Amino acid sequence: MHISITTELLGEHPYLLDIAIPEFAESQDLTSWVRGGDGLVGIGIYKRHVVTGTNRFVEARKWWRNEISTLDIRNNVHGTGTGPILFTSFSFDPAEESVLVIPQVVIGQKNGKSWITWIGDKAQPGLQKASQEKKPLNLSWSGSNGDVWQDRVARAVEKIKQNQLEKVVLARFASATSDTPIETRNLLKQLAHEYPSTWVYSNTGLVGATPELLVRLSKSLVTSRILAGTIRKTGDDERDLALAGSLARSSKDLEEHEYAVRSVADALAPLCSSTNVPESPFVLHLSNVMHLATDVTGVLSDNSSPADIFDLVSRLHPSAAVCGTPTEIAKRAIDEIESISRGRYAGPIGWIDANGDGELGIALRCGQIANDGKSIRIYAGCGIVAGSDPEREYAESQAKLLPMRSALENH
Repeated sequence: MHISITTELLGEHPYLLDIAIPEFAESQDLTSWVRGGDGLVGIGIYKRHVVTGTNRFVEARKWWRNEISTLDIRNNVHGTGTGPILFTSFSFDPAEESVLVIPQVVIGQKNGKSWITWIGDKAQPGLQKASQEKKPLNLSWSGSNGDVWQDRVARAVEKIKQNQLEKVVLARFASATSDTPIETRNLLKQLAHEYPSTWVYSNTGLVGATPELLVRLSKSLVTSRILAGTIRKTGDDERDLALAGSLARSSKDLEEHEYAVRSVADALAPLCSSTNVPESPFVLHLSNVMHLATDVTGVLSDNSSPADIFDLVSRLHPSAAVCGTPTEIAKRAIDEIESISRGRYAGPIGWIDANGDGELGIALRCGQIANDGKSIRIYAGCGIVAGSDPEREYAESQAKLLPMRSALENH
C-alpha cells in the first residue's frame, strides 16, 4: 500500500528555524539545512535508518529509493528540494553509524518561494511560531589536554617530513555538560545569527554551522566549495584586511589548499564531461576566521546511467580538507595518531530529494548532543603540512571551536 506525500506552495510563515507544528508538540525533532534564511527544515520523524560500513552510501541510496517507491507523490511545486526529502548525516569513518531521516513534514524556502511537504492523508498541518525562550546554560567544560594534542601534531609533522604523506587533518574535541537540556532550536538560531554565510544544520543531535559545501547537484550541475588554510580575525577591519592578504600569500596555507582542491577535482573528473577549477583561491570572510576558498564546478557526463549525488559523495569523501593526502595513508595516520571517535563530525551532511539532487556539506563547526540532552561534544580539526607549528595549530583549533562555544554560551 502506498502512502501519500503532498507538496504545496506555502504562504506567509514564521522564519524557518522558528517553525513549530502543534500536532508534533511532544516530538519537535528538528532536522535542518538552512543558509541565510533559505533551505529546508524537517519536523517530526516519519522514518529513521542507520547504515554502517564501506558500502554505506550504496546502502543509503538503496534504502532511499525503496522508501520513495512506497510513496504516492503529489508534488504541485516541482524543482530541486521539493517532494520527498531525505536528511542525511554520514559518519567520517565507515565503521561508525550514519543516520538517515525522512521527516513527517518538510518546509522549504528558496528565492522568495516557500513550500510544505507532508506525509499522510490528513490536511496540510498548521504552522506556528515556536514559543521557545533563550535559557542560559550552566556549562561545565572539559577537553583534550592542549599539550597532548600538540604532541600529536608534532608526530604528524615528523611523518610528513619523512615523506610518508603530504598532509593529514587532526581533530580534537571539548565536552560540556549542563544541568538543563540543550535546545537544538536555540543553538541553530544562535549559529544562524552569528554565522549567516554558513549552512546551519541538525540531524539526530548533531548540530552545527558549516562554511564548506562538499557537493551540490542540481540537474547535472555539480558544485563543490573547498576551504583549506585558515587565519583568525582580530575584529579590526584594517588589520584583518592585511591578514587576508598574508593568508592569500602564505606558502603553507596555499600548499594545504592546493592539496584539498586537487583531491576534489580528481574525484569529480571521471563522472563529469567538463570541470572548471579556478587558478587561485579567494579569501572567504566569516565572523571569526578567514579561509582560502575555491569553488570547483562540473557537468555530469550525459550517458545511459548518469551519476547521482550518492556517487559523487562516495568519491568525494573523505576529501583532503578533512582527511589529508594521499587519502588512504592520511586515514591510517589519523587512526594511529588522533585517538578519538569522530562520529559524524567531518562527514557529509545535508539533504537529497527523490530525483537524486541535493546539497551535502561537511559537518564542521559542530557538536553532538548526547541522548539525555544535557551534554555535548564539540569538534575542531586542522590540516597539518610540513610547515605546521603545533602551537599555532592549537590556536587555530581553539578559533574553530569558538562558534559552538559561543552559541552554547548565548543559548
